[in-house]
Amino acid sequence: MITRALEKHGIACTLDLVEGSMTVKTTRKTYDPAAILNARDLIKLLARSVPAPQAIKILEDGMSCDVIKIRGRVRNKDRFVKRRQRILGPNGSTLKALELLTQTYILVQGNTVSVMGSYKSLKEVRRVVDDCMANIHPIYHIKELMIKRELAKDPELKDENWDRFLPHFKKRNLSKRRVPHNVTDKSKKVYTPFPPAQEKSKLDLQIESGEYFLGKEAKERAVREKRDDTMKEKMEEKKRKREADYDAPQEDGDAKKEKKKKKSKDGEDDGEKKSKKKRKSEEVATED
Repeated sequence: MITRALEKHGIACTLDLVEGSMTVKTTRKTYDPAAILNARDLIKLLARSVPAPQAIKILEDGMSCDVIKIRGRVRNKDRFVKRRQRILGPNGSTLKALELLTQTYILVQGNTVSVMGSYKSLKEVRRVVDDCMANIHPIYHIKELMIKRELAKDPELKDENWDRFLPHFKKRNLSKRRVPHNVTDKSKKVYTPFPPAQEKSKLDLQIESGEYFLGKEAKERAVREKRDDTMKEKMEEKKRKREADYDAPQEDGDAKKEKKKKKSKDGEDDGEKKSKKKRKSEEVATED
């Protein structure tokens, strides 16, 4: 099929199955000098797993191809796979939308993206692929292409600038660097040529506390006692929390009883004061 298609343009084709190579050359029947360049592009597309019926269309007038290398754009392999998947989209929907809007054929294969179409469309697809690898989602470009297609239908806006109609998305750089909570001010520190004192090692701390000189059994006993003390503290704390739930709340009746007691005490005090006053008045009257 490929040899028959090339013969129509006067190009000879030889396929070497042993070496796995394919060569094309001009013949006396070649009338178009650009046909050999199209034949070279045909070999390039076939090498990138483009189906033969689709690859043959490169020999037509006004059809060109572009093989975009995308592997070198992203270092991390997992990130590269995710961004390559964005070009395809869920069930190939993003790729299909790009093909319909740009009137091209796109094939994502391995580390390259093969594109077939007009020169203007190839430029648009390359821009979308480059931005996708630079972490800009293709959906933004798809939205822009849809607006441009609608604006192209209006003859009045043919010679006008379309920037006012196109969406402008703000780029947001969210820093993932952890900011420390306590920022020390180094400007207040006085410079000293001497290094800071060396921190004490675990062995030095054990020698200071006397734990280093204890025997194996004594060490184990000390660790066990420490563990028991912490467990007792935790159990007491839990007990206190449990008992706090069972504390009886103060009722209104108790408050009323307390008020009555206070009133009764006040009444008794007033009665004693009145009796004292009567006695004094009686004594004064007897003296007179």
